[in-house]
Amino acid sequence: MKRFFASDFFYDFVRSPVALLSFLIVLFLVLSAVFASVIAPTNPFDAASLNLMNGFTPPMEPNPFTGDVFWMGTDDQGRDLFSAILYGLRISLFVGAMAVALAAVMGVLLGLIAGYMGGWLDNLIMRFADIQMTFPSILVAMLIFGVARGILPPELRDEMAITVLIVSIGLSEWVPFARTVRGSTMVEKEKEYIAAARLIGLNRWQIMMRHILPNVLNPVLVIATITLALAIIAEATLSFLGVGAPRTEPSLGTLIRVGQDFLFSGEWWILLFPACTLLALALSVNLFGDWLRDKLNPRLK
Repeated sequence: MKRFFASDFFYDFVRSPVALLSFLIVLFLVLSAVFASVIAPTNPFDAASLNLMNGFTPPMEPNPFTGDVFWMGTDDQGRDLFSAILYGLRISLFVGAMAVALAAVMGVLLGLIAGYMGGWLDNLIMRFADIQMTFPSILVAMLIFGVARGILPPELRDEMAITVLIVSIGLSEWVPFARTVRGSTMVEKEKEYIAAARLIGLNRWQIMMRHILPNVLNPVLVIATITLALAIIAEATLSFLGVGAPRTEPSLGTLIRVGQDFLFSGEWWILLFPACTLLALALSVNLFGDWLRDKLNPRLK
């Protein structure tokens, strides 16, 4: 730990206002989502605790019927918007993180195989990646989500919606990981330590996992950070379009979709606060990922 605090990385981090501020915002939002059940004044998705008389209460103004005051107001069902955002943030972060983890595992594995094996297997994986890159990732995610929902029995669709959403986004974001790891693997496999590993009798999987993989993980961390922002936006987009999280487990995208219906009737806060939360989260993750990419890029040192 002392070595980390004395490192050039930490020195540059604490002296970069953009990196420090974006990291603190992300940390604040993540902790808010993790402890949502403790921080939130109410459980916004417990129907028994809702009071319809609190509906459409403006922020920081007492409700004319009940006298209750809400920091960010309420929606049409009387749900506390602050509590709804905290719970929705938890869903968005969970889906984004799990989707990035799936994309990273799949992309790193395929990139290792393509870069080390070469030949027809490399061509097959990379041509498939090239084909997928010709389509926007959100369209690929929608296609996978629609196919998966069609395969599932109707009684399991809502129950498995979050899982299907994670798989859909993960399968649409693996290409950058695979292409980056493939390029790094092709460089590493020509080095002397790999030749020495072959001489002592290690098989291909042992060489890839024990020797090559640890040396190609630096760019993967950067790609994962940037992809997390893309995955969160993809989840919000799918939920906004009504093909993402179910109504029983709404995310930020679902809250934005609900708020859009009341934007032009004067209840602006129902849309504004979830949209600002999503913007702050995605922008902060992206800015921190950009700084991390520049810091870990050896060409810029």
